Amino acid sequence: MIPSPFLLYLGHCNDAIGIKTSRGLAVFRPDACVGEFRHDDCVLTLGLDRVTMAEGAARGARTLVLGIANAGGVLEDALVDDALAAIACGMHVASGLHQRLRDDPRLVAAARQAGVMLFDVRDPPADLKVGTGRHRAGKRLLTVGTDCSVGKMYATLAIARELQARGIPADFRATGQTGILIAGDGVPIDAVVADFISGAIERITPPRTEGWDVIEGQGSLFHPSFAGVSLGLLHGSQPDAIVLCHEPGRAHMRGLPGQPLPGLAETLALNLQLARLTSPQVRGVGICLNTSALAESAARALCDRVAGEIGLPCTDPVRFGVATVVDMLR
Repeated sequence: MIPSPFLLYLGHCNDAIGIKTSRGLAVFRPDACVGEFRHDDCVLTLGLDRVTMAEGAARGARTLVLGIANAGGVLEDALVDDALAAIACGMHVASGLHQRLRDDPRLVAAARQAGVMLFDVRDPPADLKVGTGRHRAGKRLLTVGTDCSVGKMYATLAIARELQARGIPADFRATGQTGILIAGDGVPIDAVVADFISGAIERITPPRTEGWDVIEGQGSLFHPSFAGVSLGLLHGSQPDAIVLCHEPGRAHMRGLPGQPLPGLAETLALNLQLARLTSPQVRGVGICLNTSALAESAARALCDRVAGEIGLPCTDPVRFGVATVVDMLR
């Protein structure tokens, strides 16, 4: 477990989606966050107190979480400098970037001297096995998307919490760095060698006799860069239920100008078709929209319209909750 409380890092980032890891922690583990660290050129905020490294440490922060995503997931010099400042204040450092903290000699030496630890959240287990597709007991729900970063983690966490609130056993199964930091465990599926993706998901969702595993989806079957990860996750999950996530108004697939997003109906249909390889009885149970860019009245109207068009409950899990989706799991 990564020691909390956390100081959340925004640094110089001005990409609202690029700070999703820090934002996820601020939303789902606010009690574990003492503030945010950002430079003057960063116009974003999580709504937390802005503090320096020293102030964060004085407030009790035990770990600086580098909760940003940049192009290539690299440790830029400015980011390393800030991590060194946190270490000098006695904080551990956690990162979900592709480039590992342990591969930077400056950070390793500083952490050793200060007696603190470096946590690379994107490290998958070393002893993964290939998936088998064999039937296993239990109920599993998987969130899928029309694109990357459309709200799959938010929807998954909301569904797990709604089930728990109803007295139904449910476990959130994290597959990305943000979810792992929130849950305290999971597997960073985009860092797993392709042959072992489905096996990794089988491992974190073992047979169960009651309740649900609620599995965080990644990427999209329609995204040319990440469809392979999405497919392996789909097969390893053996989902009984699928929830489709989407952000209205996107001009193109994330990171791919000119690549249009697929329609909701075709995205759901393809996911159901491919899921049947390992889960023949899979069904769609709902649509979750990220309507943060819309007024609430427009968001409600859109959810109602989509529900009518697709024939499944449609909601924004942050604004309106997921009760209607969970009702479909009975």
